[in-house]
Amino acid sequence: QVHFVESGGGLVQAGGSLRLSCTCSRSLTRIDAIGWYRQAPGKQREVVATIYSDGNIIYRDSVKGRFTISRDNGKNTVYLQMNSLKPEDTAVYYCNRGTADWVRGAWGQGTQVTVSS
Repeated sequence: QVHFVESGGGLVQAGGSLRLSCTCSRSLTRIDAIGWYRQAPGKQREVVATIYSDGNIIYRDSVKGRFTISRDNGKNTVYLQMNSLKPEDTAVYYCNRGTADWVRGAWGQGTQVTVSS
């Protein structure tokens, strides 16, 4: 089963930026889709962005124009650049093999993102 390690979270003021990293235990070229997900306290985990092996990308409506997902196959790493952060973006962010409709890998520890107003 594929595993991921997330990093890059932190505390930032509203309007600030963070870049999250997700390092995969196997080559990204062998994974069909990788998603960034987030879970806020008391809420269900939701998908934020998905990048497919063919390069196609899908974003959650609330992050369009602010977040950018990308990958570096040579480093087996997927990134999430988050700009113009809002307090409602506060959550633990995870990555995994999957999309909005399915998830196949093991969940990691995630990385905490806290946006202060």
